[in-house]
Amino acid sequence: MKVTVEDQSSVKKVLHIEVPKEKVVQEIDDAYKSIRKTAKIKGFRPGKAPRSVLVQRFGKDVKGDVTSKLIQEAFIEALKETQLKMVGNPNVDPPDLSETDDYKFDATIEVNPEIADIEFKGLELKKNLYSAGDEEVDAQLTMLQKKLAKQTPLEDDRPAQTGDFVLIDYEGFKDGEPFAETQKTENFTLKLGDAMITETFDEALLGMTGNTDKEFTIEFPKDHFNSKLAGHTILFKAHLNEIREEVLPAIDDEFAKQLGPFATLKELNDKILENLTQGYDKRSEQELNEQIFRQLLDKTEFEVPESLVDMELDGIIREAEASFANSNTSLEDLGISREGLSEKYRDTAEKQVRRHLILSKLIEQEKMEVADDALNAGFQEIADAYQQPVENIKKFYETDKQKLELFKHTLLEKQAIKLIIDNSKIEEIIPEKEPQAKDS
Repeated sequence: MKVTVEDQSSVKKVLHIEVPKEKVVQEIDDAYKSIRKTAKIKGFRPGKAPRSVLVQRFGKDVKGDVTSKLIQEAFIEALKETQLKMVGNPNVDPPDLSETDDYKFDATIEVNPEIADIEFKGLELKKNLYSAGDEEVDAQLTMLQKKLAKQTPLEDDRPAQTGDFVLIDYEGFKDGEPFAETQKTENFTLKLGDAMITETFDEALLGMTGNTDKEFTIEFPKDHFNSKLAGHTILFKAHLNEIREEVLPAIDDEFAKQLGPFATLKELNDKILENLTQGYDKRSEQELNEQIFRQLLDKTEFEVPESLVDMELDGIIREAEASFANSNTSLEDLGISREGLSEKYRDTAEKQVRRHLILSKLIEQEKMEVADDALNAGFQEIADAYQQPVENIKKFYETDKQKLELFKHTLLEKQAIKLIIDNSKIEEIIPEKEPQAKDS
C-alpha cells in the first residue's frame, strides 16, 4: 500500500491512498469463494455455481462490500503509517472498483493543531471581591414571600385595580366570528398589570366589579409575542366572576419552616446568605477565567478543526433542546430552527474549542496528571451534587473507560486553570454594589 499526505492547512490533510491491484483481486476472489459456499442458485449444486453466474447475481454487492473493506483497512493502516491523530470523522468519496487496476482513493481528515508552548505565567488579572449584604437577603426573602402568597376573595365589593387577581370567562371574535386563538375560556385567572395577554386587555378589566360583563376591542401589535394574534383586531366578551387580592405571609419563623428544614428565620437567612456568597464566588471565578482565556487567545494563534467546532456546536444545541423539553416546549414551538441556533452560537462554539485546545496543550506541556485523591474528590463532588452514594458515582465512571478518561481530563483542565491563576498577578477590587431590582 502507498500513502502520501497533502497539507490543505495546518489542521486539514488529504491522504492519497493506493491499494495494489493484487490486494484488490485477492479480496474479490475471497468474496466470491465465500459466496459460492453458501449461495443457493437454481440449476447448480451448492458450491458448484461458476464465477460468471455469481458475478451476474452478486457482482454489485461484492464490489460494494470489497470497496468498504479495502477503504476501512487501508485507511486504518494509513493513519498508523503517517502517525496522524485524526479528530472527527474522515471524508471519503469512494471511486468505482476495478479488478485490473490499483484501487486509489482520497480521505480528507482533520487533526489537532500544533500549538506552541503556552506562556501562562505573569498574567495580570483583576478579581472582583463580591459580598452579599442584608439588602440582597431581604430581596430574596421578598421573592420567597411572593411565592408563598395566597389569593383570597375580596371582602368588600370594590372595583378591580392593578395588582388584583381576577377570575374571568372570556371569548374573542374576529369579524363577528369566534377566533381559534381566543376561543371560549372559563375561570381564567390573571393578575392585572402583568400583561399576560396584553397591557390593554388588563386595562379594559380595571374598574369592573364581581359578576359583571364587558365587551372591548383589542388591536394586537404586529410584534406581539403570540404570532397567531399579531396584527389582529379582536372583540372580546368577558365576564368577571371574582376579584381576589394577594395576601403575603409574615416573614417569621413559621414562614421559614414552610421553605425547608429551617427551625427559625435566622437559619433561613443564613442559608440565603450562603447561597448568595457561593453565587458571587462562582461569578468572580468565571470573570477570572474570561480574563485568562482572553489574554491567552490573544497571544496564541492556531487554526481550529471545523469538526471539533461542529461537535461543540451540536452539544450546545442539544443542551438547548433538552432545556426546552424540560419546560414542555421545543425549538419549533418558539419559531427557532437548528440552523438559526447554529449561526448564532458558532462563534461561541469555536471559542470553547480554542479554550479546550489551549488547556490540553498546557496539560501536556506541564506533564500534569490526576492524583488519586483529586479523582476521589471529584467523585465526591458529583455525589454531593446529585445526592447519590459516592460508590455509585465511581461505578458509573469506572465501568466506562471513555467516560472516565473524559472526567479525568475535565479535572485536569481545572488543575490547569488553577496553575495559571496561582502564577498570575491578581489585583483584588471591591466593586460598587449593584442596585437591587424593585419587585413589582
